[in-house]
Amino acid sequence: MSAPDYPPPRYHGEQGHTHTHLRRADQPPDITYPNGVRVTYLARGSETSGDFGLYRWDFSPEPSGPGPHFHRGISESFFVLSGRVRLYSGDRWIDGNAGDFMHVPPGGLHGFRNESGEPASMLLMFTPGAPRESYFETLLKLRDGSLELTEPELDAFGERHDNWN
Repeated sequence: MSAPDYPPPRYHGEQGHTHTHLRRADQPPDITYPNGVRVTYLARGSETSGDFGLYRWDFSPEPSGPGPHFHRGISESFFVLSGRVRLYSGDRWIDGNAGDFMHVPPGGLHGFRNESGEPASMLLMFTPGAPRESYFETLLKLRDGSLELTEPELDAFGERHDNWN
């Protein structure tokens, strides 16, 4: 059995370049929701040439997280760093513990919640690197009351950000 081929080269220089992206551990989170959930943008799609977006999701003890939904154009992967996170795996909720990983291809039903009453933390990765920051920031405005949307506006918001229930 032969190994899969590597993707075609995207860099054609003779020498490597010095462009990298570094986010230090001591930088504050980018968003803190009213319930204490903190979201850190580790690598935005704009910083990875659209390859992926990587986010750290630090749950507070308060129950939170989205119900089942899917994306048409992006995949989403979850890696539980600490605590226990409920993951919706297409047809049922399962407990994800530290070290557990779940990948969801485009169209795959998924969701995540912290219902443990304890803090938890996980990584979320979207591929390709869609601009999810605007989605997370608008959710913050909706939750803190600084923005209100009608049902048609909420539907358009979901469609614009490839979120389907």
